[in-house]
Amino acid sequence: MSAILPPSQRLWWKQPIAGQEWAWIGIAFVWAMIMFVMMVYWHINGKQNLSNEVYRTTTEMYTAKTDAFVKENTIRTETELNIPVVRPNAKNEAYLLARLWSWYPILELEAGKTYKIHLSSVDYNHGFSLQPVNINIQVIPGYEHVVKMTPTKAGTYAIVCNEYCGIGHHTMLGRIYVK
Repeated sequence: MSAILPPSQRLWWKQPIAGQEWAWIGIAFVWAMIMFVMMVYWHINGKQNLSNEVYRTTTEMYTAKTDAFVKENTIRTETELNIPVVRPNAKNEAYLLARLWSWYPILELEAGKTYKIHLSSVDYNHGFSLQPVNINIQVIPGYEHVVKMTPTKAGTYAIVCNEYCGIGHHTMLGRIYVK
């Protein structure tokens, strides 16, 4: 038999399916349905999902919000980086701005309190990866992501950009202090 010759039985799809084949088709279908139901279940009940809201915005509007937030809530300046350290406002909201190649400002949070962290980018897609807790969000220009988080342990957490954003991508780091 060669690839040039037609198959011996032209309409192979009209041939009856053997019982063993039906069994494997059934097993594959049942497994696919179980996995589908589990995706919905873990999305609703899984503790790994963040409470997340997204709004349209402009670069100018978000930058103005962030600058106003920093101006009102700065508690000190990180001398080695010359970046302000800011506590959230009375509503426990904080703003983080991604831009080439930094996160602005540094946040100082309290353990056990729930915060709404607003995230946006002014130039390119950036990744918000909070380490070592492994929270990952893609931060896109023109969108304001609002993430609810409750820090449980005191310490210094690193914000790493995990979306390639240009030649200085490897230097795009930020911090969150939890007291």
